[in-house]
Amino acid sequence: MSVLGYLQRVGRALMVPVATLPAAAILMGVGYWIDPVGWGSQSALAAFFIKSGSAIIDNMSVLFAIGVAYGMSKDKDGAAALTGFVGFLVLTTLCSPAAVSLIQKIPVDQVPAAFGKIQNQFVGILVGIISAELYNRFSGVELPKALSFFSGRRLVPILTSFVMIVVAFIMMYTWPIIFGGLVNFGEHIQRLGSVGAGIYAFFNRLLIPVGLHHALNSVFWFDVAGINDIPNFLGGAQSIEAGKAIPGITGRYQAGFFPIMMFGLPGAALAIYHCARPENKAKVLGIMMAGAFAAFFTGITEPLEFSFMFVAPVLYVIHAILTGISVYIAASMHWIAGFGFSAGLVDMVLSSRNPLATHWYMLIPQGLVFFAIYYVVFRFTITKFNLMTPGRELAVAGSEADGEDTNVSKGGASKEQNAAQLARQYIAAVGGSDNLTAIDACITRLRLNVKDSSLVNEAMAKRLGATGVIRLNKTSVQIIVGFIAEKIANAMKTTGHVEAAPAPAPAPAPAQSGAKLQSVPTSTAETVVSLVSPVTGAIVALEQVPDEAFASKAVGDGVAIKPTDSMVVAPAAGTIVKIFNTNHAFCLETEGGAELVVHMGIDTVALNGKGFTRLVEEGETVTAGQPVLQLDLDYLNANARSMISPVVCSNIDDFAGLELKAEGQVIAGQTILFDIKK
Repeated sequence: MSVLGYLQRVGRALMVPVATLPAAAILMGVGYWIDPVGWGSQSALAAFFIKSGSAIIDNMSVLFAIGVAYGMSKDKDGAAALTGFVGFLVLTTLCSPAAVSLIQKIPVDQVPAAFGKIQNQFVGILVGIISAELYNRFSGVELPKALSFFSGRRLVPILTSFVMIVVAFIMMYTWPIIFGGLVNFGEHIQRLGSVGAGIYAFFNRLLIPVGLHHALNSVFWFDVAGINDIPNFLGGAQSIEAGKAIPGITGRYQAGFFPIMMFGLPGAALAIYHCARPENKAKVLGIMMAGAFAAFFTGITEPLEFSFMFVAPVLYVIHAILTGISVYIAASMHWIAGFGFSAGLVDMVLSSRNPLATHWYMLIPQGLVFFAIYYVVFRFTITKFNLMTPGRELAVAGSEADGEDTNVSKGGASKEQNAAQLARQYIAAVGGSDNLTAIDACITRLRLNVKDSSLVNEAMAKRLGATGVIRLNKTSVQIIVGFIAEKIANAMKTTGHVEAAPAPAPAPAPAQSGAKLQSVPTSTAETVVSLVSPVTGAIVALEQVPDEAFASKAVGDGVAIKPTDSMVVAPAAGTIVKIFNTNHAFCLETEGGAELVVHMGIDTVALNGKGFTRLVEEGETVTAGQPVLQLDLDYLNANARSMISPVVCSNIDDFAGLELKAEGQVIAGQTILFDIKK
C-alpha cells in the first residue's frame, strides 16, 4: 500500500473517535442553555449535562487510541479496540512524569514538561496505529496446545503491552523533541493570528478530496500541538477558569466555517441550479436542495462539494479560497461559535449559550453576504467558462431511454433498490470482487482499496447514484454515494462473490427465441469490427448466464458460449490490456476503440488459476484467432460453478450497437459472433 493509501486508512479511522463529539456538544450545549451564567454551579440539571459532555472531551486521547485501533483493524473486532486501550494505558503510565522521574532517577520537577502532556490525541493516534498493526498481524496466530488459551485475539493485548514498553523507552528520549516540534508548529500558526486561521481553513478544504483533512484538523482542533480548539471551546467556563481558553480567541479555527456551510454552499447550489439546462432543472433541483439542506442544518458539505469538485475544479479552488477568507474575517472580528460535529445550524444553536461564543450572531449576516458572493461568483464562473456543472451537459439523443443523463445520475432508481442489490452493482462497477482488496466508508464515501483502479467504471457508478469517483492512485478509490455509504459498504462486505470487468451500461438487449440468440439489426450503420468466437462451443443467451452482473448486462452486451474445446483465442485484433492474475478472464481493446471482455466461466476466480494456462502477456498485441488461454476442461467442468463464458463489449454505449451473427454451435477463430456498429 502506498504512503497516501496508508494515510487514507488513518484518516478514515480518525472518524471513529471524532464521531463521539456530537454527543459531547449536545450534552454540554444543553447544559449551557439551562445555566448560561453559573455553567452548572446554579443548576444541578445543567451540571449533569455539562459534566456528562466533558467526560467525553476530557478523555479524547484514549478514545483516539481505541477508535483508531478499531477503525484500522482488518475485521473491526472489539478485541482490536481493547488492544488500543491496553496499549494506551501502558505507554502513558510509563511516560507519566512520576514514572519518568523514577526510571531516569531525576526529580519530578526536572522532568521535561512534555511528559505532563503525554495523554494527548497525538499519542492516542500513535498507539492506535501500532495496536491495529499488531492486531492485523498476530490475531490469527495459534500457540502450542499448552498455551492455546492465549492464541489469536487474546494474544494481541499481551504482545501490545510488551511492544509499548519498547515504545515508551523510545518516547522517553524522542517525545520531548516531537512535542516541541508540534508546539512550535502550532505556535507559528497562532502567531499568525487570524491570517493563520484563514490559511488553515484554505488547506482544510483542499485536502477533502483525498480525505487527509482529518489529520490537519487534529493539529488545530485537538491537543496535538497545544491548540485544542474544540475541547477548549466546549469546556466553556471550566476552560476559562483553567486558563485554557480566551473569549474571542478560542474557537477561531471553527467560527468562520459557519457562514460557508450554512450559507455559502447553499448559494453555490442555487447558482448551479440556475445554470442547469431547462430540461435538467427538475433533477438538479432535487440534488441541490438535498445537499443545501444537509449543509445548512448539519454542516455536512460533501454531497454539494463533490457535485462540482471534479467536473469544475476551478470552482472548488474558489470555494477553498472563500472558506479561508471567511475564517479569517470571523477570527479578525472575534465573531466566535463552535461545534462538536460540524458548522451547521444545530451546532450554532447549541453553542450560542457557551460563554466563549462571542458575537456569534454576527456570523449570520456574514453568512448572508457569503451566500450572495458564492451565488454571483459561481454563476459568473460557470457561464463565463461554460463549466459542466450538474445539468449543463448537452443531452444525447436517446439518453433518457438509455439512462445516460450525463452528470445528473439516476439516483432515484438506485434508492429504490435495497442495499444488497446496490452493493452487488457497485462491486461490478469497481471491476468485480477479484479487484477489491478492502472496503470501508466514511459519512458520504465508499473508501475502497483495489488491485487496479483503472478497472473502475465511473459511468456505471454514476448511473447507480454516485455523484463522483476519485482515483487516488492505482490501488485507492473513493466513490461518493451520499449518506447511505456505510450501509452499502457493510452490504458489500457480506455480498456474495461478483465477477465483473469495468464497463458502462449496455445497449438494448438482443431478442431471443428459446435457447437460440437472434441478431438485432442496426440499420445501415458501418461495422467497426467483427468478433470471431474466442472458443469452440454452443451459444448461450447472455440473459441465461448464471451471474447477475453479466445477465443484467451491467458488464456489457454480447453473448455467452459453453466451451467444448480447450483453446481460447483473441476475438479480434488488438491489445491485451488486462489478464487477471488467475488467468480466467482477459480484456482486449481493438484499434477502433472497442473494449472486449472474455470471461471463461462463472466464479472461476475462486480456482486461483487452476485449469487455466496463459499463452500471451498483458500489453501484447494480438491478431484475431491468436491463442490467448489454454483450458483444462475436465478440471474446470468438474470444479467450476459454471463454464458458461460471456463475451461482451463493455463500452457498447460508445457505438451504435451490435449486430448478432451466430447461433447454435460456433468454432474458435472462425465463426463471427457479432459486428460492432458505429
